[in-house]
Amino acid sequence: MDPTIAGLGGVGVWSRELRYNSDRAAVRDAATELEELGYTSLFIPDAGGDPLGVADELLSVTGSITVATGILNIWMHEPAQVVREYRALRARRADRFVLGIGNSHATIVDADEPGRYRRPVSRMIAYLDDLAAAGLDTKEEVILGALGPRMLELSGTRAAGAHPYLVTVDYLREARRILGDGRLLAPELGVVLVADPEVARARGRDHVSGYLELPNYLTNLQRLGYGDDDFADGGGDRLIDDIVAWGTPEAVRERIDAYLAAGADHVCVQMLTVPDEHLPPTDWRRLAEVL
Repeated sequence: MDPTIAGLGGVGVWSRELRYNSDRAAVRDAATELEELGYTSLFIPDAGGDPLGVADELLSVTGSITVATGILNIWMHEPAQVVREYRALRARRADRFVLGIGNSHATIVDADEPGRYRRPVSRMIAYLDDLAAAGLDTKEEVILGALGPRMLELSGTRAAGAHPYLVTVDYLREARRILGDGRLLAPELGVVLVADPEVARARGRDHVSGYLELPNYLTNLQRLGYGDDDFADGGGDRLIDDIVAWGTPEAVRERIDAYLAAGADHVCVQMLTVPDEHLPPTDWRRLAEVL
């Protein structure tokens, strides 16, 4: 996948709110405004349900912005059905949809069937095989939610690129080296538009602390050189500062630029300053002014 395919250059939005907020009219209005503000993508997560249906809803009220799953949980959706829905959606929406897939987490996958989550890399390879058997060109049409080196290698050889989450500038440099040129690198970046360090870090810590309980994120951060002191009490200042962009819109823009300079093709910002599933239009507007 050329990084510019489907509009995945510049800065997009990663949003639970667009996926799960129950006021769908407000969600559609927000999607329209985000496009008008100049954001180039809307990434939505998946913990079951109908992520492609939500993607279709967002695409239906916009005209140029790309919508992506970040990510579709491969343990919860049959490959052949995904390909059928993907083809129909792309046909209706002028190829503005990008299929991001990933393994999610054992705590989610095993919730109804303990022990189901195992051998995630092998599972991903088998899923890619099934997508290809159903007619999808995974090297051009799929990106992977990747963190570790093996999944990044798979993103470069069997997919169009990678969508890593909760990562740092140093991570992106290594990820670009592993992926090589010509593969999309589109990380998520948590954002707190608050200038007070104590308040901003506290909000960042609220976001990060839960991820430190998930082995794949914790292991990835350990690979990057973070230790017990960095993980204590929900995340030390060094860790929070490295994985959450906080401060003025201009300061956040500097972090976005650092991500791009480290090898990212596209950065999708996640606003962390609102309660879960509440739309944050003010922060989206403030940041858009400096992008």
